[in-house]
Amino acid sequence: MRIICVDVGTGTQDILLFDSAKEIENCVQMVMPSPTVTVAARVRRATERGEPIVLTGVTAGGGPSMWAVEDHLRAGYPVYAVPAAAQSFDDDLKKLARLGIRLIDANDVERHDSRFRVEMADLNLFAIAKALEAFGVEPEWDALAVAVFDHGAAPPDVSDRRFRFNYLARALSAERDLVALAHRGDAIPPFLTRMRAVAATAPADIPLVVMDTGPAAALGAQCDSRVRDCDPALLINIGNLHTLAFHVEGGAVVGLFEHHTGELTGSRLGLYLDELVEGTISNDAVFADKGHGALTWTRRGTTDHFRAVTGPRRALLAGTTPTPYAAAPCGDMMLTGCFGLLRACARYLPEATGAIHAALGVA
Repeated sequence: MRIICVDVGTGTQDILLFDSAKEIENCVQMVMPSPTVTVAARVRRATERGEPIVLTGVTAGGGPSMWAVEDHLRAGYPVYAVPAAAQSFDDDLKKLARLGIRLIDANDVERHDSRFRVEMADLNLFAIAKALEAFGVEPEWDALAVAVFDHGAAPPDVSDRRFRFNYLARALSAERDLVALAHRGDAIPPFLTRMRAVAATAPADIPLVVMDTGPAAALGAQCDSRVRDCDPALLINIGNLHTLAFHVEGGAVVGLFEHHTGELTGSRLGLYLDELVEGTISNDAVFADKGHGALTWTRRGTTDHFRAVTGPRRALLAGTTPTPYAAAPCGDMMLTGCFGLLRACARYLPEATGAIHAALGVA
């Protein structure tokens, strides 16, 4: 059984080709620039040359690509975009038009010189296949798993921060398991437009599992032998743009916190985490602090817990008390999200369940 796992972040896309015939440590792994980083680089090259750009493709991650587009517009150069690509930056097309992005129909793309085109997409299996082939690895797999951070398509009068957090809260309230935030490719809620765009660009002939990046990282952190049997545990993923924490007790999520990494200091994050395990954290206070929100459910009442951290910005918690354990499942922190994707596949792909559990040492 071979499963290609792609964890799409803001800085990198982390790739694992799981092969049940090999030890997990011997499976092919790659850490490559994220799609939004490569798009931003191409936009900046166009800005340096003073050339207009045409954004094609589907809804994908923003961040660096959005910042590059804004700089391009500020420099006085045109930006054309098909609606789906433009919605990588905001779901409100009127807001994008006010920003200066000129929306065009997909049929009009051909009227623009192809050298100015920049394709938006989170998933590029062609590039992954070429990289594998360069090292003599057959680009073949039985299933695909992809993690992306999806705000969801919020109505114009609703905060995208609240909209996303409410989705996380609803899913975890219904099933207090991190895997509740994963979906089969044919059962993605309609408001998760970024995940649905991944499904639209994925091969139709193999199973697809999609998951949100933060929960995937937390789920993957539990594959670390130090974290696996700890209960309760606080699983913290400090990404380049977003920080999420899940308080897990008896296998169930009893606390949830999400904020923007750039708005946090180590001490402020430490205080929020303390409040999360104490059950005193305020959803409104986190939102007012430019975060997404926080939520707690009934728990045993003890504040004793094992604290594990992962993510590229995990050093934010260096020097805080209690000292968090730097989770590195299967010896590789950067592939944490991919291991979480594999655990999601164990639920949605029954034919792979045994092989995945044996490889990761979890049930």
